[in-house]
Amino acid sequence: MQTHDAISAGNASDPKPNYLTNGSTLKSWLLTKDHKRIAIMYLISVSVFFFAGGLYAATIRLELLTPGSDLVETATYNRVFTQHGILMIFFFLIPSIPAILGNFLLPLMIGAKDLALPKVNLLSLYIYWIAGVLVLFALMQGGVDTGWTFYAPYSTTFSNSYVMLVGLGIFINGFSSILTGLNFIVTIHTMRAPGMTWFRLPLFVWAHYATSLVMILGTPVVAITVLLLAIERLAKVGIFDPSIGGDPILFQHLFWFYSHPAVYIMILPGMGVVSELISNFARKKIFGYEFIAFSSIAIAVFGFLVWGHHLFVSGQSMYAGMVFSFLTMVVAVPSAIKMFNWTATLYKGSISFDTPMLYAMGFMGLFLIGGLTGLFLGAMGLTVHLTETYFVVAHFHYVMVGGQVIAYLGGIHYWWPKMTGRMYSEFWGKISAMLVFVGFNLTFFPQFILGYQGMPRRYAAYPEEMQVLNIFSTAGASVLGIGLLMPAVYLAHSLVFGKKAGDNPYMHPGLEWRTSSPPPTENFEKMPHVTWEAYEFGEESGLDLEEARKRDLATVA
Repeated sequence: MQTHDAISAGNASDPKPNYLTNGSTLKSWLLTKDHKRIAIMYLISVSVFFFAGGLYAATIRLELLTPGSDLVETATYNRVFTQHGILMIFFFLIPSIPAILGNFLLPLMIGAKDLALPKVNLLSLYIYWIAGVLVLFALMQGGVDTGWTFYAPYSTTFSNSYVMLVGLGIFINGFSSILTGLNFIVTIHTMRAPGMTWFRLPLFVWAHYATSLVMILGTPVVAITVLLLAIERLAKVGIFDPSIGGDPILFQHLFWFYSHPAVYIMILPGMGVVSELISNFARKKIFGYEFIAFSSIAIAVFGFLVWGHHLFVSGQSMYAGMVFSFLTMVVAVPSAIKMFNWTATLYKGSISFDTPMLYAMGFMGLFLIGGLTGLFLGAMGLTVHLTETYFVVAHFHYVMVGGQVIAYLGGIHYWWPKMTGRMYSEFWGKISAMLVFVGFNLTFFPQFILGYQGMPRRYAAYPEEMQVLNIFSTAGASVLGIGLLMPAVYLAHSLVFGKKAGDNPYMHPGLEWRTSSPPPTENFEKMPHVTWEAYEFGEESGLDLEEARKRDLATVA
């Protein structure tokens, strides 16, 4: 929920020192406790891992351009898709929105001067760096060939690659997630501005609250699993490896008990972003605020109860499978609530198709496909045919890339003026958004068909009759890659040549827009106070939206 409140807060029009200009030395950045600077350092770090993972993705698609394994050897291909998954999931998808947008915006949205534990926030960044360096070192030395899921006995016996070093990196990185989640929960509970009640919180904050619960409760499970994997690999104690008395299915239970909730660590913050974008660019209060808020909590809770749908073909009890299948259908309900309420918010809204809104609408379409195809995989009979095929690859990417990455890009574009004080090119932003949407569908929709036809994932070679669809997929990946690279260019260009942004260029009533752009180090000149919920878009000045935007921009010209 955008905060539809009348708010008293400092909002000076004269240029003043801000968090970017408050110290320019490397030391001032590396030792900062300012949540905004930490968010910017996360932005740079996460972008490095994103583009590294993207290079592996490009290698995968180039290899699959032809039916034979002719670009890289099969063993190398195993390492390529494993390393793509590890970098994208653990070092981009999971931390991106919480660590960047959450870090930057959450204190601003609730009227706080910083996160509750600023030193812990900086520590979480250092931990992320240490983990990332360990994993990148392992990948440069030869990488991992087990798949990003590290299934036993591949990871315990058969692999001679750098499994333990990568596992150590993931183990350490988990503490970064835990500390971030803890910081968010403490901040939301203890540092809300006067009048900022629970049901005045923006839906972005609700989404991060639910995500933080999953981070704290789920991440220790995967940490313990990786630790047990190391013990077995080094000490030859039978835990997961059947050749020495272990149970490989136990590994799958432990891994997916975390990794399915991790899907919601990735997608819930994106849903929070989309709630803000839909409301702002439809110029309406969000429809069914309470339902969307509680649906975020419901997704977090039910997310811990559906891990077993990854084990339908593992020999799991039929009766356990029925329970997990039912729960998989149930967890779709709160997601559907969000989709219906976003659609109702758009109904009769005064919709402005700015770049962030294009990403928000792209999210709705792509996540809908991803969510519905997840129900196919949750059906006990059909999933036998679809498991380990490209249908699973397509479904996962429609949820994660079509969902989380699209929402991330929408959020970056929306709050870029607040973060940097500069406006980017709307023309290039819209071109990029459309290229991403078209390229994504051209890349992954053919994979649904390939998977249904029986093409297994993680294979470098495939039957010749499947080549046409793979060519479409690789062509789409080229378009998608261009669309994803463009923001790096025009956003960087805007830092130097972009027009100055006003304090509130989108005329949003949220607290984060009631401070200067970029915000000062202390966020607000005086403590904000939320007084009522009667604020409507564009009415504070008596101007229509376009006039209000022009006047806001003129104040800093």
